[in-house]
Amino acid sequence: MSLTLLRTLCRQQQHVLQQRQPVSFVGSNAIRCAIRFQSTTGGDSPKEDSNDKQSTKERLAVKYSRENVKRNVQGYVFSRFFDYVKNYDKVIEKKFPSAVHVYRVFLVGVRDFFNDMKKLVKITKIVYSHDNDLRCLTRKEIELYYQMPRDMKKVAPVLLISALPFANYVIFPLAYMYPRTLLTSHFWSVQQKLDFAQIDLRNRLLYNRRVFRCMQSKLDALKKSHDPAYDKFSYILGLLGSGLHPTSEEILDVKEVFQRPPFNLNSLSSSHLKYLCRLHDIHAGLLRRFRLSERAYVVHHMDMAIKREGGVHNMPIESLKHACYIRGLNANNLSAESMIDWLQEWVKVSLVVDEDCISMLLHLPILLTYNHTNNWILIH
Repeated sequence: MSLTLLRTLCRQQQHVLQQRQPVSFVGSNAIRCAIRFQSTTGGDSPKEDSNDKQSTKERLAVKYSRENVKRNVQGYVFSRFFDYVKNYDKVIEKKFPSAVHVYRVFLVGVRDFFNDMKKLVKITKIVYSHDNDLRCLTRKEIELYYQMPRDMKKVAPVLLISALPFANYVIFPLAYMYPRTLLTSHFWSVQQKLDFAQIDLRNRLLYNRRVFRCMQSKLDALKKSHDPAYDKFSYILGLLGSGLHPTSEEILDVKEVFQRPPFNLNSLSSSHLKYLCRLHDIHAGLLRRFRLSERAYVVHHMDMAIKREGGVHNMPIESLKHACYIRGLNANNLSAESMIDWLQEWVKVSLVVDEDCISMLLHLPILLTYNHTNNWILIH
C-alpha cells in the first residue's frame, strides 16, 4: 500500500512539473521580448545614458562658467542701469518738480534765444548788403531786428553772471523769481507773455495824457503863427478831448502841421520828448530825438511790410495782437475784426509818412487810441 501510494505521488508530481514548464517558458520569452522591444523603441543603453549625462554636465559647466556668469551679470546690470538713466528725468521730476521746471524754463529759453541770435546775424547781413534798407525784410524779420538787440542787453547780465563758478545757483533762481525784470520773452510762459505785455502797455499808456497836454499847450503857438491848418488841428484835439477819435483822412489833412514848428520833431520841448519816449517804451536819456526817429522808422517799415505781404487781413490772430501792442492798443478781448479795422486806419496813415513828418507817426498812438475803451480799462 505504501509503495503503491508513493509511486502515485511521484507520478502526480511529474505531471505537475510538466504542466508548469511551458508556462515558465512562455513567461521567460515574454520578458525577453519586452526587454528587446524596450531597447528598440525608447530605452537607452547604459553607454548612451552615460554620454547624455556627460554632455549635460558639459553644458552646465559652460553655462555656469566664471566668464559666462560674469558676462551675464554685467549685461543685466548694464540693462538695468540703462533703463534707470533713460527714465531718470521722470525720477527727478517726481522728487524735485520745482527744480525740474526751472531747469526746463532755462533750457528752452536759452535755445530759443540762441536761435533768434542766429536769425539776427543773418538779418543784419541782409540789411548791410542793402545799404541799411529795411524794405528787403519781412514784417517778422523787422520786428526781430528791432527787438532782439534790446533783449540781448536785458538778458546779458544773467548769462554772464551764470558763467561764473557756482553763480548759477544764485542767479537762476533769482531770475526765475523776477522774470519780467531779468529775463526776456524767450523764457516766459504763454500766460506770462500776456500778463507782462499788459503791464508794459499800461506803463506806456500812463503818459498818454501828458503827451496830449503837451499837444494842447502848443495849440496857441500854432494859432499865433496863423497856420492854415489850425482850425482842422484844433478840431482834432477837440474830438480827442470829447472822447472821440479822428479818422485817418482827417489826420492826413493835418499832415503839414507835423512838418514845421511847434510839432516838428526838432522843435519839441524836452519834456515833450521825454513823454514821447515813455509812450513808445524808449529810454529817455541822451539822444532822445535819434531814438524816436529810429522807432518811427522801424514802425513805418513794419507797416510797409504788412502792405507788401497782402494787408492786415492776412495776418494771423497772434500777429494782430502783437502789432496792436507795439502800436499802443490793448488787444485783450478784442475781436479779429476790431483789430483789423484799427490797424488798417493806422497803416493808412503810416504809409504816407516821410522824413519830414515823422512826428505825426510818433503822435499817432494819441490820435488813434487816446479814448479807446480797452486802453481806458487797462489804465483805470
